[in-house]
Amino acid sequence: MSRAARKALARLPGTGRVALGVVVFLWIVAAISPLFSDRARDIRLEERLLPPSATHPFGTDDLGRDLLARVIAATPTSLAIGLTAAAVSLGVGFTLGGVAGYVGGWTDLVLSRVIEVVLCFPVIFLLLALAAFLPPSPATVILAIGLTTWPGDARYARAEVLRARELDYTRAARAAGASTSRILVRHLLPNVLPPLLVSAAFGVAWAILAEAALSFLGVGLPPPAASWGGILSAAPAYIAEGWWIALFPGLALFLTVAAYNLLAEGLRAAATERREQP
Repeated sequence: MSRAARKALARLPGTGRVALGVVVFLWIVAAISPLFSDRARDIRLEERLLPPSATHPFGTDDLGRDLLARVIAATPTSLAIGLTAAAVSLGVGFTLGGVAGYVGGWTDLVLSRVIEVVLCFPVIFLLLALAAFLPPSPATVILAIGLTTWPGDARYARAEVLRARELDYTRAARAAGASTSRILVRHLLPNVLPPLLVSAAFGVAWAILAEAALSFLGVGLPPPAASWGGILSAAPAYIAEGWWIALFPGLALFLTVAAYNLLAEGLRAAATERREQP
């Protein structure tokens, strides 16, 4: 581990380190998930709706598939979609917000009005509209989430760029005749990067939750793709006789979203501590 990485880890509070450990564990589970893919697809109707046991620790679903294997097999899909959708949202939001904050003037006015207009629409309705009109696929889910959640990132980026643009050394570089690209790379980006990481962690948590909601409502990933939301979509019909179908995928979803949110809070605290240091 590099010295910079050790210093960054040392600034994380205790809850942030625990959350980081949970996130790392989840990605390890995602890496080994191919070992469980065959078992997750193995339909055995004679074993349908079996409660948790030593043979099936999470029980079985309505088709007799091992629920533990299905939850593990769905882990990389949910994590990858959350990470990619958050990256799309950050890319669009920080580009538009950064341009608005750095250029200012009419550019800032127009882009700010566009951001505010998009923010007026409820995100869940935009998500459902995009997911319903586009062909079902992982790319559709990623685009639907990324293209409906970027305004929050854009407002955040605009505020951070406006703050960093007025710092003393940024003004000094501009007065010394430094090029725009040099100011952006050497002065603005290092100041905007920590908040960007915080926003990215929050964005991943929201994107994972949004993907689960879309899949639960039947407009997310098409079968046979596995996701936690897709597993949960079958739970209401069997909640009385198969409560475990809702419990374990729900716990996986809760644990993941909570870990990313706590990691984001830890990164925010670390970034605030670093900013306040002389």
